[in-house]
Amino acid sequence: MDDRQRYDRATAGLEAPFAILDLAAMRANAADLVRRAAGKPIRVASKSIRSRPLLERVLAMDGFQGIMAFTLPEALWLAGHGFTDILVAYPTADRHALATLAADPDTARRITVTVDSAAHLDFIDAAVAHVHPRAEIRTCLDIDAAYLALGGRFRAGALRSPVREPDQAADLAAGIAKRPGFRLAGVMAYESQIAGLGDDPPGNAAYTRLIRLMQARSARELILRRGRVVNAVRQYTDLEFVNGGGTGSVERTVREKAITEVAAGSGLFHPRLFDFYRRFTGRPAALFALPVVRRPDMETVTVLGGGYPASGSAGPSRLPQPYLPAGLRYAPDEGAGEVQTPLIGQAAAELRIGDRVWFRHAKAGEMCERFDALHLVDGDTLVETVPTYRGEGQTFL
Repeated sequence: MDDRQRYDRATAGLEAPFAILDLAAMRANAADLVRRAAGKPIRVASKSIRSRPLLERVLAMDGFQGIMAFTLPEALWLAGHGFTDILVAYPTADRHALATLAADPDTARRITVTVDSAAHLDFIDAAVAHVHPRAEIRTCLDIDAAYLALGGRFRAGALRSPVREPDQAADLAAGIAKRPGFRLAGVMAYESQIAGLGDDPPGNAAYTRLIRLMQARSARELILRRGRVVNAVRQYTDLEFVNGGGTGSVERTVREKAITEVAAGSGLFHPRLFDFYRRFTGRPAALFALPVVRRPDMETVTVLGGGYPASGSAGPSRLPQPYLPAGLRYAPDEGAGEVQTPLIGQAAAELRIGDRVWFRHAKAGEMCERFDALHLVDGDTLVETVPTYRGEGQTFL
C-alpha cells in the first residue's frame, strides 16, 4: 500500500480540509536528528511544532531536552502547563508578559529571555519596575552568526543581533553581571546561512557551488569566533548552555567544543524546504489534505483553499507542494488561491469531486496556524487527534 492509499484509508471518516502527522515518519526523523547530534541534547524549536501534546511526545524521546520558544506569552503558557527549561529565542517587547514573568519566581526559573543590547535590559527594567518583589530574570545573549566577506560588503545570514565580536559580547555580559535583577544563563548563535539554506537546490549548478563554498567558509569562521565569544562571556558568568545550529546544520554544529546543545524542530516534520540538503534525508511527516471541488477540464482540478504560503522572501519555493497524487502543479496564472486552487497535470484526469489532494507545506509549524488539530496516523490507522496551538485558542504569532 502506497502512502496516498494509507493516508486516505486512515482518514476516510474525516472531511477535508484537515492536517495529519505520520507518526512513523516523525519517529524516523527524530531518530536521525539524535544520531546527527552525536550525544549533545536537542532543544526543540516550538515554532516548528505548534502543538502542546506533540511537544510532550518529542520531549519524552531520548536526545531531546528543553524548548526553544518564539514569544514570551507562549513560554508563559507552556510553563503554566508544566514545561520547564524554556528559552525564548527572540527578544520580547511585551510589557505585560515581562511583568507576569517577574512576578512569579517559579516561572522565572523555568524561562530564559533573549537579549542583545543594553536597550533590552533597560526595557525590561522599565516594564517590571512596579513588580515587588521582583524575580530574577534569566537572560541569554544572542550573537550574530552571519558570514561576512569582502570587508563586510557581502553578508550571508539573518539580520539579528548587533553583537558579533568577543569584546562586544564581553561588554554586554559584564553589564548584565553588574545589573541587579538579571542573570546571564546562556549564549546562542543561529547560523541561518547554513542551518536554513539547503546546499543541494534544484537547477543552477553555479549557484549551488557558491552556496557550498560560502557555507564551508562560514563554518570555519564561526567555529573560531563562536568559541572566542563563549570564552569571553565565561569570564563574567558560569554559562548553563551554549546553543547553536538548526535542523540543517546539526552534525556540523555539534562538532564545536563551545556548543553544549543544538536546536531543531523542522526536521521532525520535514517540510518541503528541507528536501534540498546533502547531509541528511528526512521523511515527509506533516501533510494537509484539500478536497477536489471542481473539474474545469480533463487536465485540471480545483481544490478548496490552499493559499498557505510560508514566511520568508516571496517566491514559488514558499508555496505548499502538491504532493499526492504525484504529477500535479499549480496553474501558472493563479498559484495557490485564497479559497480555491486549480491544479493541472496528467494526474488530474484520475481525480473526481470529493477526492483528496495531499500537500506538504514549505515550512513546518506554520501549517498549524491553518488547522486546529493534527490527526496522528500510524501505518493506515488514525490513532489520535491532538490540538494545535490554534486548536487551544492560542495564536502567539
